[in-house]
Amino acid sequence: MSSTHEQKINAHVMVVDDDPIVGESLERFLQKAGYNTATAGDGHEALAMLRDAEEAGEPFNLVLSDVNMPRSGGVELLKQIRKHHDSTVVIMMTGYGTIESAVEAVKLGAFDYLTKPIVDEELVIAVAKALRQQALLAENATLRHRLAGRGAGDTMIGQDRRMQKVYDLVEAVAPTNTTVMIGGESGTGKTMVASAIHDRSTRKSKPFVTFSCGSIPETLLESELFGHVKGAFTGADADKLGKLRAAEGGTLFIDEINSATPALQLKLLRVLQEKKFEPVGSHQTVKVDVRFVIASNESLDRLVEEGRFREDLFYRINVVTIHMPALRERASDVPLLAEHFLHKYCRETGKVITGFTQDGTGALMRYRWPGNVRELENAVERAVVLSRRPTIDLDDLPESIRCQSPDGEPGFVERRKNPGWWANSSWKPQPLKDALMEPERQIILATLRANDWNRQKTAEILDINRTTLYKKIKQYKLEELAAG
Repeated sequence: MSSTHEQKINAHVMVVDDDPIVGESLERFLQKAGYNTATAGDGHEALAMLRDAEEAGEPFNLVLSDVNMPRSGGVELLKQIRKHHDSTVVIMMTGYGTIESAVEAVKLGAFDYLTKPIVDEELVIAVAKALRQQALLAENATLRHRLAGRGAGDTMIGQDRRMQKVYDLVEAVAPTNTTVMIGGESGTGKTMVASAIHDRSTRKSKPFVTFSCGSIPETLLESELFGHVKGAFTGADADKLGKLRAAEGGTLFIDEINSATPALQLKLLRVLQEKKFEPVGSHQTVKVDVRFVIASNESLDRLVEEGRFREDLFYRINVVTIHMPALRERASDVPLLAEHFLHKYCRETGKVITGFTQDGTGALMRYRWPGNVRELENAVERAVVLSRRPTIDLDDLPESIRCQSPDGEPGFVERRKNPGWWANSSWKPQPLKDALMEPERQIILATLRANDWNRQKTAEILDINRTTLYKKIKQYKLEELAAG
């Protein structure tokens, strides 16, 4: 039995329409398509059925609701579903004269809308897409359940095993007062992790204060962190509290500590050891009760070896280390993140864009993402703003993504525009069979990773039998990457 068929059997779909003929007609069609269905005549009845279904342990996955109903309309129903049944996806149905209401519903969180009279093929496609989105949201919600609050932000989305390790470490270290070191490239979400640690700690009701060593001029670093007294230097016209005292009782997140000056490193060492310091220009010692979370976008081990970072400070802060993986290291999370950002910016802009084309998804999967999750979010936001189509296609993406392949050579778009690209590159002419092997290997590997190395599911998606898939895995030596 295919996974698509299993999804239909397990999916609970509710049709809400005040016209019983329309409701029953849609219900019969969806039942024939393989879905478990029920009907409601208005929003009040629908909400009661949603509550009963959840209490019975069989919640509805999807609600297909008319916009205009006399007793309780679809928009109000949508608001209540978003408030009390957030894991249920909603598709709105509207007549030609009420499209504006449907667009407004999308802004409020509806997945999509269909215009009456509804075409069978459009209904099947819309329901299948909505249920796929609901399955992704439900799976990711399970993974992120332990990180409620600010820590469960955009960059904390992920089902890759590396991200699950991050979740486990955050949960383990958060209730303690241990200093935490977070490593990772820019844009991977180090601030989100620091915030998640604070929100899961006993200090969560106290301040969470951030301080970046890399975004403040060297001459002001110590004043910003430790504060100063009036007259400490030219321009110090009044006392300044400083980030340390602002974080009293809470958490101080020090980012880009790799950019800290030698003088600042020495003062930080004392604060970490003794929990006290003197503001700039003062001889009065101030005691603080602060939990430290520290981050670096460079290897501190290497900086210690090069003499650019104090070894004693390194060992003081390197108690528990959390590594945020680069997005290219968890490529299977790219589609999940992209869909998340797509719906986020569709709600903000009021646009109705249902997903990514195969070419668009392929480009996102191939790209190396040097700017990590932050770059991906920017790319999707740009695509949503500029796209005039119902799906995000290759041409909607930034040129750097369209024209870059994983190995740094020009991508498909650039090769199409410039047939002679290979003359000035490291690529060498080769038999067509050999040239096609690497793209095939990349596609198989990406699909395996996206499905957590489930061979049967991967074979179904690639539309090949399992025997062929096993041969390809052996041919391309992919088995050894399963643990990587």
